[in-house]
Amino acid sequence: MALDFGETTHRNTPSAFSVNIILAEGPLAVSWQHASATCEFLGDLFAHHHAQGGADYNEARHAIIYLVNELLENAIKFRNPGDIMLLCSLEDGNLELAVCNSTAPAVAEKFQSLLSEITSRDPGELLIERIEANAADETSSASGLGLLTLMNDYGARLGWTFEQNDGGAIVLRTYASLTLN
Repeated sequence: MALDFGETTHRNTPSAFSVNIILAEGPLAVSWQHASATCEFLGDLFAHHHAQGGADYNEARHAIIYLVNELLENAIKFRNPGDIMLLCSLEDGNLELAVCNSTAPAVAEKFQSLLSEITSRDPGELLIERIEANAADETSSASGLGLLTLMNDYGARLGWTFEQNDGGAIVLRTYASLTLN
């Protein structure tokens, strides 16, 4: 049985401009360098495609890189060993991203607690509270600042689906939609 938080449905059609990437676990392991290279690639590719319609390339590229970087770094940081899948599409200025990875049940439970708060409160108010809390306590972590920034500053619509697989791990799918100007 799946447990959902936020917006987990996408609107882009199968005919949207899209790219699917698998960061495969292998001898080199998936690392932060993969996040950086993947973000740059997707930012350039989708911003270029979007700019063909007259949009601002640099603004679109920046927003795409920030979005992909935040979600991919979270997937890398909190995953069990294994592949990470990214599905990215663009249609009529609507960028959609899905990131799928496996995580431990304890990690998933802690993240679900954070998501319960993030998805039930105003992201702007919560962002200010978290910034103040982090300034007061330098050891504070897992505050959700990146996700709140995406929601508040970029207008990203985010969602998460948790589903237990046969091996006991949790399959986490993170969804994001972003309207590019």
